[in-house]
Amino acid sequence: MNSEIFAALAQLEKERGIPKDYMVDKITQALVAAYKKDRDGYVDNVSVQLDENDMHMYAQKEVVDEVFSEASEIAIEQAQRIDPHVQLGDLVNVEIATKEFGRIAAQTAKQVIIQGIREAERGMVFDSFSSKEHEILTGTVMRIEPRTGDMTVRIGTSADRTDAYLAAGEQVKGEVLHENDKVRVYVVEVRRSSRGPQVIVSRTHPGLVKRLFELEVPEIANGLVEIKSIAREAGSRTKLAVWSSDANIDPVGACVGTRGARVAAVVDELGGEKMDIATWSEDPAAFVAAALSPADVIDVRVLPGVKSCRVVVPDDQLSLAIGKEGQNARLAARLTGYKIDIKPQSGAESEDAAEEAEDSLISPDEE
Repeated sequence: MNSEIFAALAQLEKERGIPKDYMVDKITQALVAAYKKDRDGYVDNVSVQLDENDMHMYAQKEVVDEVFSEASEIAIEQAQRIDPHVQLGDLVNVEIATKEFGRIAAQTAKQVIIQGIREAERGMVFDSFSSKEHEILTGTVMRIEPRTGDMTVRIGTSADRTDAYLAAGEQVKGEVLHENDKVRVYVVEVRRSSRGPQVIVSRTHPGLVKRLFELEVPEIANGLVEIKSIAREAGSRTKLAVWSSDANIDPVGACVGTRGARVAAVVDELGGEKMDIATWSEDPAAFVAAALSPADVIDVRVLPGVKSCRVVVPDDQLSLAIGKEGQNARLAARLTGYKIDIKPQSGAESEDAAEEAEDSLISPDEE
């Protein structure tokens, strides 16, 4: 029987990765739980010895003249049948015949073992996917909730796969997915719950864009080009700020690729989402001007003491700088961290002239 148990445990370890020592501990717990259920008594004195050759279960009992508690005491006459040399007050190990456990006790043991397997698998899944937080995984859409639009996406390999949760709010607006579709998702978080690990994934997270560029651009993967910040409105437009410590590398050109092949691969993966790639700079004015691309910028005046600036653009570039429904300016502000006030050149010149006229006035105190 023991050889069969250990052969089964070895198979379990091979197929599911559950350590044999872990399951031996669970079997020991199961036997103790079965004894407790069967005898409805004291179990602090119960121990199990289990190896590939043999299995024994013992209850350690005190040798007494008169037994008041069968769970923890044994009469001296019975004790001397086990060990003729025992004396009153000694402790003796009394073997428990596990085959005498009742049906309910056996069922209890079975449940403990099954629960142990589940806990081990959940722990392994949690450990496996915790290490994949902030990474991209390819999954299969298993189910779409008709009422909410939330999706269940199966990710991972056969050995450690699990079902991840893709909320409707984390899906790209306008993107249509069906059951059995393959989809790339970004692992946002792995949580522990009473029902096992819960993997939260997203299609809208800016991290998805970052990881896709890492896959397509070797200079980003090897650290020669760095993505400094990302601002994204999923399904519509994303702005990236990139920088290189190597003066010989054009960070924007590296991300765009030959004939735009690299950025096109990312755009295709995201269903046509537009990509604006700007060069990051320590100079806020230069960074803001680059972030407002594709609009041309005449001047950027950074206001002292606050993260705010005034930008002047050609009159015919005003709508381009602001973007449809303010999107371009909004993404540029999020990318740079600066509040941006955009003015057309004609309006800015009028304001400057008015300010100069106001400054030239002599106050009564100065007369």
